[in-house]
Amino acid sequence: MKKKISESTKSIHGKKLFPFRGPVATPIYQTSTFRFENSNDALRFSKGDSSVYVYSRYHNPSVEDVEEKISLLYDADGAILFSSGMGAISSMIQSLVGQNGEVISLSSIYGGTYRYLRDVAPTLGIKTKYFESNNLEMLSNKITQNTKLVYFETPTNPILDIVDISNLVKIVRSEENKLGRKIFIAIDNTFATALNQNPLEMGVDVIVESGTKYLGGHSDLLSGVVISSKKIIEKIRSASKYFGASADPFMAFLMSRSLKTFSLRVERQNENALKIAQILEKNKKILRVIYPGLKSHPQHKLAKKQMKRFGAIVTIELAGGIKSAVKFCDSLKIAINAMSLGGVETLVSIPVYSTHTNLSEAELKNHRVTNGMVRLSIGVEDRNDLLNDFNQALAKI
Repeated sequence: MKKKISESTKSIHGKKLFPFRGPVATPIYQTSTFRFENSNDALRFSKGDSSVYVYSRYHNPSVEDVEEKISLLYDADGAILFSSGMGAISSMIQSLVGQNGEVISLSSIYGGTYRYLRDVAPTLGIKTKYFESNNLEMLSNKITQNTKLVYFETPTNPILDIVDISNLVKIVRSEENKLGRKIFIAIDNTFATALNQNPLEMGVDVIVESGTKYLGGHSDLLSGVVISSKKIIEKIRSASKYFGASADPFMAFLMSRSLKTFSLRVERQNENALKIAQILEKNKKILRVIYPGLKSHPQHKLAKKQMKRFGAIVTIELAGGIKSAVKFCDSLKIAINAMSLGGVETLVSIPVYSTHTNLSEAELKNHRVTNGMVRLSIGVEDRNDLLNDFNQALAKI
C-alpha cells in the first residue's frame, strides 16, 4: 500500500517525485504562441491532440505545472488556472449552466459573486434563486427542471457561516434522482483552502478558489482556479478558451513559487487566527468575534466535523457602527487597511466599504452584514505584535 503524500510535498513537487535532469524551478514560458516542427503538428492539434502546444490562451507549460499541483492538493482529476477568481467563477457558471439555466445560490456569499449573479448572469439568460445556510431543506423546494447548479461557500464571506456540506450534497442528490439528470454542486473554498477542507471528499463536484488569496499568498498576483473531475474540467476548459480569462505564464511562475510555502504560511495563519480570536473575544470594545474555531460560534461543532482547521479570517463587530469601524482601521500601524485577504500580511477591511459595497440595506440585512463589521485576514506576523496593534486601535474608539 502506497503511503499518502502530504499537501506540503504535493504543493512543492507536484508529480515530479523521481530523479531527473533539469531546473529546480519551472521555467517561465513567456510566449504567446509556439513553434511547430512541421505542419503535421498543426494537423495533430486540429484533430484534438492536446499535447501539441499552439497558443498560450489554450495551454502553456508554466500554467500546466501549477494546475497539476493544485489538482493534486485536492486529489482531483484536474484543475484550470484563470487570470482572476471572478474569471474562474464566471467561466465555471457560464460553462455549466448556460442560457435558460438556473443557479440556486447561498444568499450569503462574496459580494463580487453576488453582484455577478444579480447584475450580469440575467443578461446571459441565467436565473438565480437563493437559499439560507441554516435551512438547507428549502433547497428541495427551490430545485426545478431548469436547475443546473447549486453554488455556495463555507466558511462564508464575511460572516463565517458554516454550511453542512454533506447534508447539502445529500439533499441535492435526492432531488437530482427525482429529475433523472445531473445537477452540479460547486463551492467557493477560498477561505478554507485544501489545507483545511476538501469538499470533493464530501461529494461536491466543483471547487473554485481565488488563487489571489492563500494560494498566491503574497499580495502580488491575480488568479483563480477551478478544480474538478476530468469530464467537468474538459467541459469548462473547452468553453473558457473563448471567455478570455486565461492565466498568464508569469503569474503561473509566481504561483508556483508561492505554492512552495503554502502549507507553512496557512498553518501559521491558522494558529495566529485562533489565538487572536480567543483573546479579542474578551475585549469589551468588541460586540462579538466571529470565528469557527471559537466555542461561541453557533456552528463550531459542524466546523470541527468537516474542517481540519478553521482558517485565518476573523470577523469582529464593533459598537458604534461605521464610525467605530473606520476609526479602528485607520488607527492600525501593523495590520494593513486593504481590500483583500490571504496574504502573509495581516489585512483588515470593512465589508460595507469593500466586498459588500453597492448592496441595498435590505440586501445587507439578508447577508447579515452590519456597518460595524471589520474582517481581519490574519497574516504570519508575530502574534503579540498583532494583538498589541489591535488593542491600541480599539483603545482609540
